[in-house]
Amino acid sequence: MDLVNSLNDRLLFAVPKKGRLNQACIELLAGSDIQFHRHNRLDIALVKNLPLALVFLPASDIPTFVGEGRVDLGITGRDVVAEHEAVTPATETSGIKELMDLEFGRCKLQVQVPEKGNIHSAEALVGKTLVTSFTGLSEQYFSEMEKKVAGANGESGDKLKTTIKYVGGSVEAACALGVADGIVDLVESGETMRAAGLKAIATVVDSTAVLISSKHPSDPKLVELITNRIKGVITAQKFVLCTYNVERKNLASASKITPGKRAPTVMSLDDEAWVAVQAMVERKTIASVMDDLSAMGATDIMVTKIENTRTC
Repeated sequence: MDLVNSLNDRLLFAVPKKGRLNQACIELLAGSDIQFHRHNRLDIALVKNLPLALVFLPASDIPTFVGEGRVDLGITGRDVVAEHEAVTPATETSGIKELMDLEFGRCKLQVQVPEKGNIHSAEALVGKTLVTSFTGLSEQYFSEMEKKVAGANGESGDKLKTTIKYVGGSVEAACALGVADGIVDLVESGETMRAAGLKAIATVVDSTAVLISSKHPSDPKLVELITNRIKGVITAQKFVLCTYNVERKNLASASKITPGKRAPTVMSLDDEAWVAVQAMVERKTIASVMDDLSAMGATDIMVTKIENTRTC
């Protein structure tokens, strides 16, 4: 009862309790200075430095709790958000707002069939049997496909001819056991799919982790603050700070190499012929940027890791 009472006046933030998104979410919260201690076996943790409580839930359940307004914020996969919206249409008071793409947990929801079979396209599965834990998206996908096939043949495509069966786990075993002609399942590296003797023939949804909110959060200003903090962490992970000295006459050329988010920061040196430059550079391009700066005569080139940032 004390824990329930302590949730009063706190914004509720749902986080995956386990699975592929959990560790990345914990690191994201730490980088956002959301301080909490999760006691063993408890799925609720009070945040020490904000009027916020974390609720640890299965990732697939988070869209339901957010969409119904039971919790204000959540992190989960776009795949389960899309599945929720396929089976639970939004209303004026219920539904989900996607606040930002968190750019981790990348995977694909794909149609898969036996690699050595005679089915090579999703169209060939029309009228056959599939198993999946994403029944809403699968029915939506094959309903649209059947309409196209029926239209091409001059038929009515109103009733779904393809059988979609729900299986909660071990979906990849369905074809080998003769339960289905194909499956619709998540693919990350593809190793599990290939080990099961399957191949992907179509993609239903491309997915990453997303930050979502209810339509009417209890504290919109706190939602904005948390979103900005998380956005700062995500940006910091993608960029580094590049600092170097360059002759003033070469500043225009150097600025083209390091344009920064808006413009580079330029500072005068004691030697009037030279300036110091700072600019945010995408982490994935920093090696070639340093090469280009060095080739044009820039000196004292340094790269600094960014822990957090606020950018527009």
